[in-house]
Amino acid sequence: MIYETAQDWRDAPHKRVLFYGMSGLGKTYLSNMLRGSGNWFHYSIDYRIGTRYMGELITDNAKAHAMQVPFLRELLLSDSIYIGSNITFDNLAPVSTYLGKPGNEAQGGLPFEEYRHRQGQFRLAEIAALYDTNHFIERAQLLYGYPHFICDTGGSICEWVDGNDPDDPLLNELTQHCLLVRLNGNAAHTQELIRRFDRAPKPMAYQPEFLDAAWAEFLNENNILPDDVDPNAFIRWTYARALAHRAPRYEAMAPWGITLEAADVAQIRDASDFDTLIMRALDSGS
Repeated sequence: MIYETAQDWRDAPHKRVLFYGMSGLGKTYLSNMLRGSGNWFHYSIDYRIGTRYMGELITDNAKAHAMQVPFLRELLLSDSIYIGSNITFDNLAPVSTYLGKPGNEAQGGLPFEEYRHRQGQFRLAEIAALYDTNHFIERAQLLYGYPHFICDTGGSICEWVDGNDPDDPLLNELTQHCLLVRLNGNAAHTQELIRRFDRAPKPMAYQPEFLDAAWAEFLNENNILPDDVDPNAFIRWTYARALAHRAPRYEAMAPWGITLEAADVAQIRDASDFDTLIMRALDSGS
């Protein structure tokens, strides 16, 4: 780790952290709070994916739908209108909308092979965005003069790394530049995330092997054909399984950095509180 002790953190002129963990445990809350202090640069992996790596895909998908409407088709062909993605730190919906959900097209689903293809595009985009972390560390300091840096990752980072492999290339790259900070929830947090997802299901990224197994199991359990799958029913059914699948993968990443409990993170109100919690975790070796 680039900071081994609380003293290392306290004395560091440039503090650099990478937050990871399940969505909904406070990564973006912490990132926004620290950014608001004025000394921290906030690098959002999902924003980078949606602008640099998948922006053209997202826009072309929107154009393809617009081209099916004769009125809009004529305007697009004559360059009379412009279609773009209005993605922001607070609105990352264009990325999840592009990812979509597999199943019945009349219910807004995608054919499974197209869905898998988009999942693959997202995987490559997220890995590339994570490898861009050091570029943004340098950019934040040299161009904008920020002393401190946050990498705010998506919930799927654990799908693309192997914490049990000491030679994992992405983890070795990231730990050279940032203190990896895992945000960890308890069983109650997990149940609340499941309830929240059930109320408003949204697309997410899956490890290919997990997705294929989940799709086959869902079809078999419901004795249903792929084209008849209710897209929301599938992703609701899959969500709790995905959390269970990810839990040991997050656990395997934990020794590469430190862990903060979500209950403690919820009590942080300013950068000073954050420093205190980080130093406590470093001193306890957690």
